[in-house]
Amino acid sequence: MSAAPAASPPHHARSLAVLGAGGHGRSVADAAEAAGWTHVNLFDDGLWPGTRSSGPWPIVGNREALVAMLSQYAGVAVAIGDCAARLRTVRELQAAGAPLPALVHPSAWVSPHASLGPGCVVLAGAALNVGAALGEACIINTGATVDHDCDLGAGVHISPGAHLAGGVTVGECAWVGIGAAVKQGMRVGRGAVVGAGAVVVRGVDEGVCVVGCPARPIGVAAAAAAFAAAAAHRRRKPKGLTRLTACWRTSAVDDHRD
Repeated sequence: MSAAPAASPPHHARSLAVLGAGGHGRSVADAAEAAGWTHVNLFDDGLWPGTRSSGPWPIVGNREALVAMLSQYAGVAVAIGDCAARLRTVRELQAAGAPLPALVHPSAWVSPHASLGPGCVVLAGAALNVGAALGEACIINTGATVDHDCDLGAGVHISPGAHLAGGVTVGECAWVGIGAAVKQGMRVGRGAVVGAGAVVVRGVDEGVCVVGCPARPIGVAAAAAAFAAAAAHRRRKPKGLTRLTACWRTSAVDDHRD
């Protein structure tokens, strides 16, 4: 039986629930407050009920409690680093009727001619230029840039300081690591991982992990098999792309998965 959630706040026009109370959850909560959300509460399956706060924000329940309390919040943000788990959770909350606004830190630049899907988060100092299009549940992390006419599928994570030149396509649930760069017009396939500091000058196939300058595949067969297995498992009982962890660690991709 789940522990009873803490007393819920009264509904407020600028109240936000954040699912995920780790470091990324705090980053999202901080960006939300900077953007004008005045009542921010955290929810977390792992920390609740043993931990009741994360930084200055209270943890008031778990995912089950959040679903029961949706009417208390004007918006919900999903702060889960794992791309597949974040996308799955956003879609589950959408189906439950949760409002999932895109959150943009006020120091970020988002062109009025760019588009953001539900549940996207754009953190401090990031930039999205004209024609950039993001699917649902994307993260554009601190200081990352997405140039003109880039097309990002749902659940993509562009890590801090990573840069996509114009016309780049990134497939669903792909991860571009901290400080990486992707040349104009390149395609990064669905579920691919671009290692920290990698420079992508050729297309990256689905499920492949690449590292280095220029970026080269590492553990290609293992990465592709892991992605396929994770996708099959997700259809039965989604758990995310946890089997790609070895590839992430080997490539020194930014380990920002809380």
